[in-house]
Amino acid sequence: MATGELACSYATLVLHDDGIPVTAETIAALVKAANVSVESYWPSLFAKLAEKRNIDDLIFNVGSGGAAAPLAVSAPAAGAGDAAAAAPAVEAKKEEPKEESDDDMGFSLFD
Repeated sequence: MATGELACSYATLVLHDDGIPVTAETIAALVKAANVSVESYWPSLFAKLAEKRNIDDLIFNVGSGGAAAPLAVSAPAAGAGDAAAAAPAVEAKKEEPKEESDDDMGFSLFD
């Protein structure tokens, strides 16, 4: 994503979060205050987007870009294929080194 797009995206989110009307002027002012230079058309494009779409819907549906491709899982063929399919499973079970948890350091998320 280009710098102009990213700056206007963040500006749109900030303005929406603060309850300030999302217009081309407010986006441009926020981007200018952040010392980011963008092409003059980006703020107006994002303002038009904010007029036509509910920004909350865009935020909450960010991961639902469409129907996901179905995951095809097939059973391995009987015979020689069983030995070949079992070999990668043994390699996948390598023991990883234990990482320190936050509890070992004297603090945790729920203290």
